[in-house]
Amino acid sequence: MRPSRYDETGRLRPGSSDRRHVTRLNPPNRLWGSNGVSFGPDGRLYVAQFLAGQISAVDPASGDVEVVVPLDGPVEAPDDLAFGADGSMYIADLTPGRVWRRSPEGEYSLVTDAVTVPNGITCVGDRLFVNEMRPNGRLLELFPDGGEPLVLTDGLALGNAMQLGPDGLLYYPHMIGNQVWRISPDGGAPELVAEEVDDPVAVRFDLGGVLVVLSRGPAGIVTRIDLATGARTVTASGLAGLDNAAFDAENRMFVSSYAGGGITEMHTDGRTRALVPRGFNGPFGVTAGRGGAVYAADHFRLARLDDRDGARESDALTVDLLHFARGVTADAAGDVLHVTTGLGEVRTWEPAGKTSRVRASGLDDPTGITVTPDGCLVVAETGAGRVLRIDAADTVTVLADGLDHPVDVALDAEQRCYVSDDRLGAVLRLGEDGEPVTVADGLGAPQGLVVVGDELFTVETAHRRLSSVSLTTGAVTTEADGLPVGLPPGITRTEPAPVPGVPHRPRHFAGLALAPDGALLLSANGEGTVLRLSHERTS
Repeated sequence: MRPSRYDETGRLRPGSSDRRHVTRLNPPNRLWGSNGVSFGPDGRLYVAQFLAGQISAVDPASGDVEVVVPLDGPVEAPDDLAFGADGSMYIADLTPGRVWRRSPEGEYSLVTDAVTVPNGITCVGDRLFVNEMRPNGRLLELFPDGGEPLVLTDGLALGNAMQLGPDGLLYYPHMIGNQVWRISPDGGAPELVAEEVDDPVAVRFDLGGVLVVLSRGPAGIVTRIDLATGARTVTASGLAGLDNAAFDAENRMFVSSYAGGGITEMHTDGRTRALVPRGFNGPFGVTAGRGGAVYAADHFRLARLDDRDGARESDALTVDLLHFARGVTADAAGDVLHVTTGLGEVRTWEPAGKTSRVRASGLDDPTGITVTPDGCLVVAETGAGRVLRIDAADTVTVLADGLDHPVDVALDAEQRCYVSDDRLGAVLRLGEDGEPVTVADGLGAPQGLVVVGDELFTVETAHRRLSSVSLTTGAVTTEADGLPVGLPPGITRTEPAPVPGVPHRPRHFAGLALAPDGALLLSANGEGTVLRLSHERTS
């Protein structure tokens, strides 16, 4: 097995159990998302991983991955990077609003904290430029050796990855304006270069001077523009959520995906080759749909595990871009999925028609979700300390409030509602009047919940184990331990406060679901897999 982001040695098993057989449904993910990419002086491809808060270097020949900026260092949320003439790495630290310099010796210094949502960053010789990913964003020159940032222009409709063109001008996208602009590094009036470009997220030039624009949309569109004639070629790669690109000395293009991670070599005709395979950013909520298909809420998308031949490990395929997806559950038939998001929404998504509708909005961090036999939704509104019911007419009713930190919900055969509270360290059952009764306490940050008969299963994320609680006796039994959930062992960090309207890192949620054959499905968000825990034990 290749190393995962959770265990660089590759020796860690997905969990151990004397009671269940633990298997992975997909390979561990070596990159925790992938955003800005740039070739370094050593010939390796450096990858900024916003969701992880780290930067890794990828060998373009072997695909080997090495972490060079760790997730517990001073850089919190790297989204793009560039190398200066002296080999220094410059890093756009998005949510804290900082730009860092990492010297060739590995020492960090703060360039500035006076930029709001810095994203696109590029070096022109020994000069440094950055833009802001916000409405009316700015494009600035920064001075690593001191000096106030110099504003070249404002009015950017969400800036992002930019690069110097062969004409000596800086090219950059307006992400929400579907445009590409350019400006002199010495300032002056910006000039519109191209309009009606599909969801432009990154502007790059190949070695022949062709302008290459990546789309952040679901089709993975790449637009190539001949600056001399204006002629365009448009290719759909099928790689959802493209983020950035870099060209090597042979003019090979390598792209990243904020939605599915990985690093992919992309040819001009749209053919692709995985250098570092894509995988889950989380996953978080998990559920079994029609035919046992496994779906996961994966922060920037709704994903499905695609079992290619019924025997080999599966790929995590993007079925819909859905920002900040948190919890997910399927209806009784498995035809319809219900999803909570970090945007405070509850959505119903129909895979057959690929349609989505909002069932509730304005909620405070909804997480776990389940569906009643009559089609109503029950939701843990984590931030508000409430449990909600949403009926077929989208009427929202409060089932319980005043809870500490409810994370997941589950129903038993009598339709009684159980709630996990990871701060309280308890699982509660709601009475008819909404008053909670403690079913089990002293647990280690319980999150995902499933009820099967008179047994309740929960993921104790603080102890990295799956536990069962007898609803008859209250006895707690360990079903499996050593599970790769949460941050790698020994790592702690404080998350920056979310910036309204700006992508933020997810709060970890280890979801749990029941498969049609009675096995449990668990989101191993530490390594990027879904684990299957079946009753059968094998030697």
